[in-house]
Amino acid sequence: MKLFPTLLLFAAALSAAGRQVAITIDDLPRGGDHGPRSLDAVRAMTGKLLKPFQEQKIPVIGFVNEGRPVGFGPEGLRQILDIWLDSGADLGNHSYSHLNINDVPLTEYTADILKGEPVLRAALAAHGKKLEFYRHPFLHTGPTAEIKRAMQQFLDQHGYRVAPVTLDDNDFEFAALYTKPASKDRIKREYIPYMESIVAFFEQRSVDVVGREIPQILLIHASQLNADMMPDLLAMFRRRGYTFVSLDQALADPAYKLPEEYIGRYGLSWIHRWSMTKGMPGKDEPDAPKWVEEGWRK
Repeated sequence: MKLFPTLLLFAAALSAAGRQVAITIDDLPRGGDHGPRSLDAVRAMTGKLLKPFQEQKIPVIGFVNEGRPVGFGPEGLRQILDIWLDSGADLGNHSYSHLNINDVPLTEYTADILKGEPVLRAALAAHGKKLEFYRHPFLHTGPTAEIKRAMQQFLDQHGYRVAPVTLDDNDFEFAALYTKPASKDRIKREYIPYMESIVAFFEQRSVDVVGREIPQILLIHASQLNADMMPDLLAMFRRRGYTFVSLDQALADPAYKLPEEYIGRYGLSWIHRWSMTKGMPGKDEPDAPKWVEEGWRK
């Protein structure tokens, strides 16, 4: 396989440089929890979420749902997006209303992507940037080969690059319970250990599937939990030997050019997708604690 020598070169470089991770945050302006959605509340949450990235000069990209229910309109959304961009962050499209490609006609789904562009494109242009990345809601890329192929053609025609995920987790379950006073302290104690178990799993799984550790791409959500816990989350990565890179830098690794032929209704880490494409036995990442999963479903 022609990629193999290049993969070996990247493996040596990664070993010398240490582990790498790109941080991506979905469901802007605020999602994944039940916290207040007034403009003032979202502005405060956003500022706290981004402060460690700005202070430590860590790249981060947020993925926007322009139609996500909040207590303000397009003008307020623009204010929030400007906070992101003024901090040095990048932004991508996550569709207007977070539709599920499994449940609606493709024409409706693609129209929702375009509907999610106006405020986002204007904010990016005002900061000298262009809209480049699209993140599939739920990480669903198409339940049939025909839909997946047509979806990719649409993205290509509109100049989008797919933003894959390797470190996939259920932070949103923790975030939902974090806003409840009865469970807040316990969530604070158990969140980082859970996230570290996810990281450790995919570190090993990347070795199993790709033959080495790769620059990982983390998915988390814009929530009060992550705003409050971000310094601890970043410290956990540093303790494990990680440096922080942009999404574009992570995608320069040739692993992200490996064949990805998964067809189905599930949202999966790209490491799982590569594994399935190779015909390897499946292996699931750690679940959130049972009490978190049960509490989130209530």
